[in-house]
Amino acid sequence: TRQVSITAFGQDYAKDARSALEHFDTLFRSHRMEPELSGRVGITAPHAIGRRFLIPFLQPLASAHPDLQFDLRLEDQMTDAVEAHIDIGIRVGVIRDRRYVARALAPVPFYVVASPALIEQKTIPRSLDALAQLPLSVLIDQKNGRPWPWLFADGQTFTPRQPALICDDPDTELEATLAGMCFGQIPAYLAEPHLRSGKLVSVLADLAPAPWDLFIYRPQQGPVSKRVRLVYDHLKQAFSNPELFPQGLGT
Repeated sequence: TRQVSITAFGQDYAKDARSALEHFDTLFRSHRMEPELSGRVGITAPHAIGRRFLIPFLQPLASAHPDLQFDLRLEDQMTDAVEAHIDIGIRVGVIRDRRYVARALAPVPFYVVASPALIEQKTIPRSLDALAQLPLSVLIDQKNGRPWPWLFADGQTFTPRQPALICDDPDTELEATLAGMCFGQIPAYLAEPHLRSGKLVSVLADLAPAPWDLFIYRPQQGPVSKRVRLVYDHLKQAFSNPELFPQGLGT
């Protein structure tokens, strides 16, 4: 009377029930862990690009998918995407780190520019030697504290010896150039609106360096979730569009 044994019918019933419960639990976990289009998407970009472009580009996605959470980390240096839990990065220059899948989206030309008032007060330089005699800006690399050299065609470079302005922020350099304090070498995505409005004038166009590239990248680890794929494809399309992201006065 103190012994209990399961019948053959009970064994089959328990087996089928266990299988059904495991299947139900798998479906529940899958839905709970990977909602269709909701959750955090970590994005990094340089300050100047993030301030001007990321919010307008992301706004339509935020309206269409209110459960998405955008975690923006603006850094002018390359961010360790894995350590910072970054899903998508935007960067100007070269990406050699094999931990990332990178794709070039747009050219980034550079212009030597000044305000019309400063040009009228000084002169229009016709050579690098003439440019070197004018009030110039120097942008400091925040990572190593060194000045970024000015770049020109055929690999020519120079660093102003007695710059009128030294700073480590591209927006500040742009504001100083607009104010007539100095000539600056400014990327197209910052300079182009002011060139079109006439607030800045481009000089030495024949000595312009080859454009850099704007890249979008993501870590090479695991499958890409639907929410990250959605944002990645959306940003890829937006930054590739010259009507949305300036790529040079000729585009």
